[in-house]
Amino acid sequence: MEKFVEQTFLFDFYGELLTERQRQVYTSVVFEDYSLSEVAEELGISRQGVHDMIKRCNKTLEEYEQKLHLVEKFLSVKEKVSKIDDTLAEWECEKNDPEEMVKRIRKIADAIIEEL
Repeated sequence: MEKFVEQTFLFDFYGELLTERQRQVYTSVVFEDYSLSEVAEELGISRQGVHDMIKRCNKTLEEYEQKLHLVEKFLSVKEKVSKIDDTLAEWECEKNDPEEMVKRIRKIADAIIEEL
């Protein structure tokens, strides 16, 4: 997964578990594209301090994911819902056997329920 997309997902799921200051620094550098120097000057800390905080935040967010797997589960469910949507689109276009389509959708739905 692209690093920025991964950081976005991790922050979306676990960002509230960071301190207010960590969220402020992380958001400024990662999402608002401020330089380390700009953030350091604004907050009255060193550039190295900002850099270290970003590294610690990334490590913390990754540790949360390793323990909780919320992003992994979200992406898996999203993929399965997409399969349901594709199956329904195929059903509408090709007028396939309704019983077979229901079985396929049920199988995907059961996988989602099992995962949750």
